[in-house]
Amino acid sequence: MSARQSRPSLGSVVTNWRTYEAPFGTKLRMLLRNNWKKARNRSNCCGNTGEPGC
Repeated sequence: MSARQSRPSLGSVVTNWRTYEAPFGTKLRMLLRNNWKKARNRSNCCGNTGEPGC
């Protein structure tokens, strides 16, 4: 069986961005990296729960 994950809500994306303590450049790099992983794997989660972009 395949477990289907739902897409993260906009609220959780904003929360991850605000609560993750790192410089802006690091957050932006994580956001791009995590979204690239999701796009490359065609999934809704990159596997790094709690980081910006996931």
